[in-house]
Amino acid sequence: MSRLEETENLLSQMNRAEKAQVLQWVVRDLGDAFPGIEAIPGVSGGEPCIVRSRTPVWLLVQARKLGSSEADLLQAYPTLRAEDLANAWAYYRAFKDETDHQIQENEEA
Repeated sequence: MSRLEETENLLSQMNRAEKAQVLQWVVRDLGDAFPGIEAIPGVSGGEPCIVRSRTPVWLLVQARKLGSSEADLLQAYPTLRAEDLANAWAYYRAFKDETDHQIQENEEA
């Protein structure tokens, strides 16, 4: 059995959260597919954050959903740049389900 076939077999046995974690590892391994976004185990629960900060992508997405403008976010988080927000929105488009799950988990906490 090839490594790809083994991987496909393993993926079929995983739940969505496990698959999302594997996807994060693959993206990180491939390089800066999402420049400015990093997920580091032990930092903000390993959730994807803006580099140079511990600001999780989910937090920014939720603030935007609740009506905060980009100007509001840049004022509330002075270490962030407009580029950071653009990276966060691109990340959200690529990982919408995962990010929405993180929003839900953090609202329930």
